[in-house]
Amino acid sequence: MTKKDGALLLGIGVWNIGIWGNFARNLRRTAADPTQDRPRAYYIAHAGLIVANTAIGGLLIGKGAGALAAKS
Repeated sequence: MTKKDGALLLGIGVWNIGIWGNFARNLRRTAADPTQDRPRAYYIAHAGLIVANTAIGGLLIGKGAGALAAKS
């Protein structure tokens, strides 16, 4: 993998964690709002998506950082 590819993966990973972190913050605010009437399954499903996608972002960051640190 080239350093250019590593930089791309690193950027996508950081973007992914940033976006899903923002979504988690908004979901938490929605859950705390008493005017919201959403079923529990909505929060469970979206929490699962947040966990899965931040894990993917972490993997991308790891791969990207590894490619940037490689001596090639």
